[in-house]
Amino acid sequence: MRSRPLRLSGSMADVPGRVRSGRSVRVRVPASSANLGPGFDSIGLALGLWDDYVVTTGDQAGLRIEVKGHGAGEVPTDESHLVYATMTHTWRTLGFEPPTGLEIEAGNGVPHGRGLGSSATAIVAGVLAAQALSLPTTAEAGETVAVDLTVTAHIASRLEGHPDNATASVYGGLTVSWMPDLSGRDQGEVTVSARPVLHPEFDVVALVPEEQLSTETARSVLPVEVPFAAAAANAGRSALLVHALTSEPEHLYAGTRDWLHQDCRRASYPASMALVDALRAQGHAAVISGAGPSVLVLTTRGQAETVVTPDSPVSWRRLTPGVPATGASVVALA
Repeated sequence: MRSRPLRLSGSMADVPGRVRSGRSVRVRVPASSANLGPGFDSIGLALGLWDDYVVTTGDQAGLRIEVKGHGAGEVPTDESHLVYATMTHTWRTLGFEPPTGLEIEAGNGVPHGRGLGSSATAIVAGVLAAQALSLPTTAEAGETVAVDLTVTAHIASRLEGHPDNATASVYGGLTVSWMPDLSGRDQGEVTVSARPVLHPEFDVVALVPEEQLSTETARSVLPVEVPFAAAAANAGRSALLVHALTSEPEHLYAGTRDWLHQDCRRASYPASMALVDALRAQGHAAVISGAGPSVLVLTTRGQAETVVTPDSPVSWRRLTPGVPATGASVVALA
């Protein structure tokens, strides 16, 4: 992260360096799926499953966190909670000291540990809430608080470790994201995202198992190097995938062929890969969602109903969440 404070353009706190007490905001962030086959660590897709947070600053010292929905009774409710840890990091990055009193009410609608971006949603929520609570604002209760989404995407991507999930949750829709490599005109310190417009008939089916899989476990089995031919093939299919998602959905099947990560992690989620194999054998553009173990089928509205889970010893929950065109938002509360 930057060594110097990053200030929001045109914005300062009511008292520089301090976050005012007695303010409250509601933050909503959609789930996301990343990779989508060949688009490893670069292509993200927002999904219509939502985390909802109410964050309030107070005069009384202390931290109170209440969790409902996914993760209730499992995730920590102390300073290690991911939203709170992200807020603290963001305030200090922006040049503010965290308030002494804070309440977080978390309504988690995104399943945890399923490859649907639950960590990214929490991180994005934390960055947004920290920005909104440190900004001077005239927003009335129920009105949107204007925050810098570019700053949000950058801080969240740096904390998440890669930008695909985070940027899709920030902006909604389809994102293709990268960090400038500082060569030629590719300069800058901030994560950059292109936002191609999805084909109007595009649809998605998510198949979610009961078991969880940590991203760290899934990443630990990735190879350090891949053959040149595999990298070249993957680059071509990644380009084809973006074209299929935006212009010609009939190429989704070919555009989701991957050589970089799915087969390498087959042993980490054998049931998921067996489902991907079975669905692709039926002609569906099935991929592992993020780091797994959920499976995503990229399809069209007319074909989504034909995605039927074959007989399996694993129970799969079938979701049709849709793709929200807009992403995270924050509104002022009374």
